[in-house]
Order: sequence, then structure tokens, then C-alpha cells
Amino acid sequence: MGQKEPPGGYTGAETTGFVSPAGDSLEGPIDLETALDLRRPNRYLVRVSGDALREHGILSDDILVTDAAVPPRVGAVAIVMLHGEVVVARLALKDGTWWLQSGRRGRHNVAVPEDAEIWGVATALVRDRM
Repeated sequence: MGQKEPPGGYTGAETTGFVSPAGDSLEGPIDLETALDLRRPNRYLVRVSGDALREHGILSDDILVTDAAVPPRVGAVAIVMLHGEVVVARLALKDGTWWLQSGRRGRHNVAVPEDAEIWGVATALVRDRM
């Protein structure tokens, strides 16, 4: 059997050292649409604005893959429609009531009122910078 040509013509010759014997198993280009299953009708991308969840590793301008079909669960990062605004927060449950947990120290948790809607749950995070 002949060797497959690695994606992009990479052969390993451009590196110092030796050509990797794993060159036959180099993965092809990664398609984020497929990897994150973005074609599902209930999947949406939501860009984060602000640093309220920085302590949870979510930064301003990060992109959350959000699934509107995933039920809310304790500890999940959720997208909530609250008083006409979109809010991103971690969920807590106390005495049968959902609460939005702030990621900032010293900020109080907020009970989710009946007129608010837990719109979706974040299932993945995409960051386009390091």
C-alpha cells in the first residue's frame, strides 16, 4: 500500500529532527461547523460581551455554542432573556427556583423571574485568540 500525502503537503521535512512516523495519520482540516454540530436547528452562536464570567474562563468576545434544546441544569452556563436583555450566567437551583450566579466576587445572585426565559445552554466555547 502506498503512503497517503498529508493534508497541505506537509511532510515533516520542514522541522528539526526527524520525520514523524505518525505522518500517515495526520488529521485533515478541522471543520468547526461539523465538529460543533452547528447545522442542528437548535444550535446558535452567541458572542459574549463583558467579563462577568472571567473567573469561569469565559472572556469578552468569546463565542458560546448554545443549544436551545438542552434543558437547564445546575452549574450550566445559560443564555437568559431577562427584562428585554440577553444575560449570560451560570445557573443555580434553590428551593425550586432558578438563580443566575454572577461570576464576579461580591455580586449577588439573581432569582430568575417568571417572565424571564432560560433560552439555551452553552455546550462549547470558541475563542479566536489566545
